[in-house]
Amino acid sequence: MFKTCLAVTALGASLSAQAAELTTQPVLPLAMAQELASHAVMACAKDGYNVSVAVVDASGVTRTILRADKAGPHTLESSRKKAYTSASMGRPTADLAALIKKMPEVDGLRDMDPNILILGGGLPIMVNGEKVGGIGVGGAPGGHLDQACAQAALNEVVQ
Repeated sequence: MFKTCLAVTALGASLSAQAAELTTQPVLPLAMAQELASHAVMACAKDGYNVSVAVVDASGVTRTILRADKAGPHTLESSRKKAYTSASMGRPTADLAALIKKMPEVDGLRDMDPNILILGGGLPIMVNGEKVGGIGVGGAPGGHLDQACAQAALNEVVQ
């Protein structure tokens, strides 16, 4: 019985030590996700663009999505996929598009996951050097314009 207690105690101590080694993944608060989406929609609206904006957490799960009144229906899915791609890959989607153009042999990145969309307009969300998610904008007449709206929101919300 004494040996069993020692073994259980040792196991408990080992599990506690392992648990202490686990790192906690930063969380993207819902309020921040909503604020980012709102600022991106407003940034594009100032330039006359009707867009949709999606914000996902670091795992690519949608936290919020907004669609401007006159944004096309396709912009919902394109913004979500851009956000997912930038969160998943940790890079701006425009950078990935440029990489594929430069190195056609990596075009398979497009087919890794059905949620990946490699068009400009997606940016990773970084807080204190940690990736907490991605933001994607779709609907402006060009990925560089989508990205500018996403960047404006990040500049406003994430210090």
